[in-house]
Amino acid sequence: MQVSAARDSLAEVIELAATEAVTLERYGAAVAVIVSPQRYEELMDAYEDVQDIEAFDEAMAEEGPNIPWDQVKADLGWE
Repeated sequence: MQVSAARDSLAEVIELAATEAVTLERYGAAVAVIVSPQRYEELMDAYEDVQDIEAFDEAMAEEGPNIPWDQVKADLGWE
């Protein structure tokens, strides 16, 4: 949807965004996407999960001595 059309019908754009992502375009190029708050939260949760996985992978790739699992649990007070 062109930005100018979205501006003229903002209430309709918001209503549509409740069920699907609305891509706003300027001169034929995407410049923004409007989504519902629920979809935004889902996307942010998924992004955080990816960040957690990447951090885990980076930590696993680090060289150095390993810490035994029993020691980790003890350090965290899990035992």
